[in-house]
Amino acid sequence: MSGCCGHDAKFDGVSDDYKRRLWIVIALNATMFVVEMTAGHYAKSQALQADALDFLGDALTYGISLAVIGASIRARTNAALAKGLSLFLMGSWVFGSTVYRVFYVGVPEAEIMGMVGFLALLTNLASVLLLVRYKDGDANVRSVWLCSRNDAIGNVAVMFAALGVWGTATGWPDLIVATIMAGLFLSSSVQIVRQALAERRDSKLHQQVSA
Repeated sequence: MSGCCGHDAKFDGVSDDYKRRLWIVIALNATMFVVEMTAGHYAKSQALQADALDFLGDALTYGISLAVIGASIRARTNAALAKGLSLFLMGSWVFGSTVYRVFYVGVPEAEIMGMVGFLALLTNLASVLLLVRYKDGDANVRSVWLCSRNDAIGNVAVMFAALGVWGTATGWPDLIVATIMAGLFLSSSVQIVRQALAERRDSKLHQQVSA
């Protein structure tokens, strides 16, 4: 995670091209939330539902990112901190619900997991390609990139979980992948919060030096 150096200007999202790309990514994420949550329910897959929740969180946080583009450093770091907290809460929920599902009797539908996981992977690869040129921006922009990257990694993991469920005829691969995804959410949360706080400190130092 790159921090914000006092003399290095980070891209803050003020770009019509970046905003257009964000709108497309928001639409993709909102659509896949509905598709994947529905499929996860019918397939009894915790990994699919965890990934669907990530889609929803991304759509909402990308909307926040759009709202604060061009705002003050305080507003942008507040938005990044809120997104970091939301990732932490999602990771905690996924981890807790996965522990609960350990005691749930039932094997997920591997075929549905695989098909929907592949569709979600294509969606997220498109999002990653749209946003990759802006991956090294400020905490607000960086958080968007991390969310998209997490989605792509999560979808690959869901497909491996589907293969594991099919091969073992048990739900353990699904639960293991859901736990890994929870850890990814928590790790990204820490990265986003650290960068946002560092940018806020650097901004205050810059103001003091300029005063």
